[in-house]
Amino acid sequence: QVQLVESGGELVQAGGSLRLSCTASSRTFSSYAMGWFRQAPGKEREFVAAISWSGGSTAYANSVKGRFTISRDNAKKTGYLQMNSLKPEDTAVYYCAAGLTGWATAAGYGYWGQGTQVTVSS
Repeated sequence: QVQLVESGGELVQAGGSLRLSCTASSRTFSSYAMGWFRQAPGKEREFVAAISWSGGSTAYANSVKGRFTISRDNAKKTGYLQMNSLKPEDTAVYYCAAGLTGWATAAGYGYWGQGTQVTVSS
């Protein structure tokens, strides 16, 4: 079992930056791919970014490419999502996830955090 806890979400103005963190309860986290997803009110959960267990491979949704950066520090059992040039349409609850087969779809992830709210004001 791996428990994930997100932090770092808050209210920010458009054009600003935030860094989300996802801290795992177990060192097995280092064996899992990690992903970030988000869900805006009235919309389905969508893929944001993914990183392989080693950090050697990453993937991004087109909507965040060039603005967001995913990273991880396995020694700290923590993953990150650096978000720059934020837009009002980035407003959502952001979830981190971990799984052996996870990548750009939610089905590959067996462990999920509770989410952290990011609100971008115009």
